[in-house]
Amino acid sequence: MNYGLKLKELREYNNLSQYDIANLLGIKRSSYNQFEQQYDIIPIKRLNEVANIFNCSVDYIFGLTDNKNYNIINKEINLEVSKNRLKTFRKERKITQNKLAQILKTTPSVVSGFERGRNIIATPFLYELCKKYHVSADYLLGKTNEPQELS
Repeated sequence: MNYGLKLKELREYNNLSQYDIANLLGIKRSSYNQFEQQYDIIPIKRLNEVANIFNCSVDYIFGLTDNKNYNIINKEINLEVSKNRLKTFRKERKITQNKLAQILKTTPSVVSGFERGRNIIATPFLYELCKKYHVSADYLLGKTNEPQELS
């Protein structure tokens, strides 16, 4: 996962400092720096906020597409849609929760929590799913209704 370079690239392209982005996110500059340097994993909700600031897709920040943005219909992550899409995604590929947990190096209860909407999917898990199966993060998060096929 190498979103840190995209965060820096987007920030510099828009002539913004780390202080500027941190202020927009309501966090300390040092916290934002940790995300940009990838010392800390940026939570999905923060990643979505950054995507909204730069008017780009999460897929673009993840480096999964060169298409900076596409038809984003929701600025916010829709937990209800996301949980259903994750479950549908898994079932369409005939992957059990146990198998998906193995792929993501987590437990079946964590996968179940995502599919029941108890928790939003964690950044590294979302990235791994999108990278391995060429599916759009923005689609899985309910930000777009177009299931972008990523290469």
